[in-house]
Amino acid sequence: MNNTVGHDESVELETKGWVKRWLIPLVMLLLVVVITAVLFVYRDDVSQLEEYGYLGAFLISLVANATIILPMPGQLLIFALGASFNPLLVGLASGFGGALGEMTGYVAGASGRGVLQNSRTYLNAVSWLKKWGVFVIFLFTATPLPVDLIGIAAGALRYPVWKFLLVCTLGKVILYTGMAYMGAWGWDTVVSQHWDTGTMWIVVAAGVSVLVLLGLALFFERWTWRRGR
Repeated sequence: MNNTVGHDESVELETKGWVKRWLIPLVMLLLVVVITAVLFVYRDDVSQLEEYGYLGAFLISLVANATIILPMPGQLLIFALGASFNPLLVGLASGFGGALGEMTGYVAGASGRGVLQNSRTYLNAVSWLKKWGVFVIFLFTATPLPVDLIGIAAGALRYPVWKFLLVCTLGKVILYTGMAYMGAWGWDTVVSQHWDTGTMWIVVAAGVSVLVLLGLALFFERWTWRRGR
């Protein structure tokens, strides 16, 4: 009798272990993949959210950051929103939305620890995260650098969710507030036609800097993922 009970308990524990180790992570990963694919297919509809002001800024940023690896036009719309609304509020709304969107990468990492273990870029991200922690997360979220890989690594390492979300929020708010103010200042300059030499150089330098950062981010993202294949 005791042997039978012990066997039943063992089977139950094995079943629970299988569900926790494989079934739940696979379902979570599948959900993230489906969300990413749907958002990418309907990416052109994201621009319509711009009509909803601060709520639109929140939703645009949420959707843009919820896609893993696949590009979305969200960041470019932040410039336009900054020209039409209060740049600080646009930055705050976009920052909170972007931080929540980055949780898809975290969930993907937490649900598929074995997927990227042989990737060199994944191992680099893990090493950076172990060594520098919040500083790496802040650097990638406060700049146009691709943060998806860091989020995946954080999830796989079971990095504290609250800490990841907090640092992501801070970084995204800084990034999007800067973008919104650049959009506002650029538009005000065009409308007022105050094109003195100093303003011209500031606008040109800011524009070139943004383009260079975006270009480097795109190149870095493609290069690292190709190297990791």
